[in-house]
Amino acid sequence: MLNPKELIKMQMEAKKMQGRLREKKISGESKDGMLKLFLNGAQEFEDIWVDDTLMDVDMMDRFKKDMKEAFKDYQKKLQKEMAQDFDLDKIKGMLS
Repeated sequence: MLNPKELIKMQMEAKKMQGRLREKKISGESKDGMLKLFLNGAQEFEDIWVDDTLMDVDMMDRFKKDMKEAFKDYQKKLQKEMAQDFDLDKIKGMLS
């Protein structure tokens, strides 16, 4: 069982990590480049860019498809960023 000091230390490290994630700005783009999402590393929405042609009512299916593609692209980029930042020794240090 963790003692209170270890628990506080872990909570502080987790808050620092969340702050670093919020500082990371990651975009996701549809394959056709007509829709771009901008989120931070904590998966909080920042902004969106949509090509004017997708705003037509007849383009709703295309808009949905592009939205899914852009979000998948964002997720891949986020996972790549997280893997680069993942420091196993730091995590072990938090637990010891």
